Amino acid sequence: MSLDIKGCGTALVTPFTKSGAVDVEALRRLVQFQLREGIDFLVPCGTTGEAPTLEHEEYFGVIRVVVEEAGGKVPVLAGVGGNATHRIAALVQEVAGLGVQGILSVAPYYNKPTQEGLYQHFAAIADSTDLPVILYNVPGRTSSNIEPATVARLARIPNIVGIKEASGSITQQMELVGAVPPDFIVLSGDDAFTFPLMALGGVGVISVVSNEVPGRVTRLAHLMLEGKFVEARKLHFELLPLFQANFIETNPIPVKAALAMMGMIEEVYRLPMCPMKAENRAKLEKAMAALGLLQVQKV
Repeated sequence: MSLDIKGCGTALVTPFTKSGAVDVEALRRLVQFQLREGIDFLVPCGTTGEAPTLEHEEYFGVIRVVVEEAGGKVPVLAGVGGNATHRIAALVQEVAGLGVQGILSVAPYYNKPTQEGLYQHFAAIADSTDLPVILYNVPGRTSSNIEPATVARLARIPNIVGIKEASGSITQQMELVGAVPPDFIVLSGDDAFTFPLMALGGVGVISVVSNEVPGRVTRLAHLMLEGKFVEARKLHFELLPLFQANFIETNPIPVKAALAMMGMIEEVYRLPMCPMKAENRAKLEKAMAALGLLQVQKV
């Protein structure tokens, strides 16, 4: 089973109104902004989308809106994660009816499974659906690191087609790219690692910062795919302060603050997420100002 994704995909925020409801109109505008800027694919209801705080119907509603607004112009991968395998498998079957082209599934958090447990977990999810599955490895959030050898085993399952890799380890990324088949999709899960991971053989990024600058992060990924490394390196360093500022506090706190500064959304979070500290906000503003992002850009 194949899934034709490469380049840049945005891990979309979920905008909320001041009353705390999902801001559907703001979400529609954000998707249209992404499409106008040339994004390659979209990923709603992941970490950046505050998925753990969404009610069941809100979760499906967000995915429906993104699929509808995307209108088949770009693929949509739905974030489907959790730490009870049978529940995720059931949820995947429901999500399959919403018109998505694949799913992104994070390693189980809190349970801290063994490598065999991780293999069996993802194998069961893949067995529950005909959709392509992208694994998501982010041990800093889950305490479960999907090791390259385990990814290589999982890559033998026909509809497990790729991984979003956010271990933060260049050594692990090298081992990963070397362990999987050439057609297995390896995507950076960390904006700052897009350049080095793609230099190693990755094919793109699922980006947080592309919520703010989709055109520029997409261009970075495309330059890497084209082998234009000098040009890509220059753009990487131009964007690096913004990459760093977007992770100065827990994602998605900075990215939602940035989008609010740009006039795109209300700066509303759901607990346990909360507004960022004043000193960190100042650093984020500085990085945004350097790229000309503080002008109101309502979409």
